[in-house]
Amino acid sequence: MAMTPEQFLTQVKLGRLLPVYLFLGPDGYKRDKCRRALIEYWLAEGEEREQGLTRLDLDDTTLADAMDDAMSYSLFSTKRVIWITSAEVALPRGKDTEGAAEPVVRFLKNPPPGVMVILQCSRFEFDNEDKAKVERVQKFYSCVVAQVEFPHPTPLEARALAQLLARDSGLRLAPDAMELLIEATGANATRISIELEKLGLLTGEGGAVTMEQVQKMVPDARESTIFALVAAMGRRDRKTALEVLDTLVREGEYLPLALSFLAGQFRMAITAKEARLAGAAQIQQYFSRQGVPMWKARAEQVAQTAQAFTLGQMQAAVQGLFKADRGLRDIRPDDRTVMEQLILALTAAG
Repeated sequence: MAMTPEQFLTQVKLGRLLPVYLFLGPDGYKRDKCRRALIEYWLAEGEEREQGLTRLDLDDTTLADAMDDAMSYSLFSTKRVIWITSAEVALPRGKDTEGAAEPVVRFLKNPPPGVMVILQCSRFEFDNEDKAKVERVQKFYSCVVAQVEFPHPTPLEARALAQLLARDSGLRLAPDAMELLIEATGANATRISIELEKLGLLTGEGGAVTMEQVQKMVPDARESTIFALVAAMGRRDRKTALEVLDTLVREGEYLPLALSFLAGQFRMAITAKEARLAGAAQIQQYFSRQGVPMWKARAEQVAQTAQAFTLGQMQAAVQGLFKADRGLRDIRPDDRTVMEQLILALTAAG
């Protein structure tokens, strides 16, 4: 039975807990929230909590030994939580893994009263090439009926979380600072929480957080300057594009990355134009249905590009981007010259 973290928290609140749960997925923010709620409910604060929580890692022990520990009675605590990480390590080689977690099956036949086991598998994503790996883990632990899934949040979910945490911390983020924070953290919920805490220490409660402060405090935020270049070129803002290029060159950024983002934006704008999508809302809805990550600010950039260029101009721009990318990778005197020529061409009038 696949469960959301919210459903697990409801079970904790109601006290309707099963003896074994599989925590599956990479999102550490919600997983830590569930862990804290479980431990606070199941183990009384103080000595019971200190003695009753056992952490085991299958990189250091076997699944059989870990489950033997869970089945043994403790002299120091009547309640226990056995938290087993790296649960995916127990999978055997080969494709047939269904129902193979025999030590867990033995535990479930007669679980000791007061003992809960959490099997944590956090190495794999739920999509792309990791999808098959996740399915193998699910089959291996198919005896565990409660499997709680912790996928990384979508950009929209990450933005909602950032807004909630900022409001709870009394922070006021400018819209461009919020977008930069989401981009720089890769929509990672744990990183968003940590960076907002740092920004709160910088500005104090009720402080306004600017884009410059995010660039200064958040690791990798500088990379999002590339998005500023992409946005400026996409709306034919020559002056801003040249200024951002100057910043990128001085900071030694990898310029082919900017071309890659820009080419992606033009391709999405071409699709939007051909599908006759009117406005950012339709663009966001259309690409989200296709399984392409798309959030409001990104959709607005695509809409600006589609409005600023004709279909023929965008198709020519994609060809120009290909030539510029090839030029950047050739032996040449100056990357900046190649990029300046591209900016001048793409931001030319009409």
